[in-house]
Amino acid sequence: HKMTTRGEMRRLFVGGLSHTVTQKELKDRFGKFGDVVDVELRTRRDEEGVPYKTFGYINISISDADLKRCLTVLNKSKWKGGTLQIETAKESFLHRCTSHILTLTC
Repeated sequence: HKMTTRGEMRRLFVGGLSHTVTQKELKDRFGKFGDVVDVELRTRRDEEGVPYKTFGYINISISDADLKRCLTVLNKSKWKGGTLQIETAKESFLHRCTSHILTLTC
C-alpha cells in the first residue's frame, strides 16, 4: 500500500519507441508511477509507408516525486529495441486553450 500524494496532471512526450509498442503497454509501463489517463501513439512513415519514428504523448496524474522517479527509471532505458526519450511537454494543450480563451474574453 503506497502513499499517494495527489498528483498533478502532466503531459509527457515519449520518443524512441519501438514500432511494435501498443498503447496498453505504454499505459502499463507508466502506470507504475502515476495514474495514466490517456495515451496517444503516433508513427511517422516514409513515402513507402515504412515506419521510421514512433512516439507518444501520455497524460498522467503524477506527483513531482513520482515524476522524478519515473524519469530516472525510464528515461534513456532500453525497451523493445528502442531507447526511451521522455520529456515533460512544456505545457498541456488544454491549459493553452483555456488561457487563450481567457484573453479573448478579457
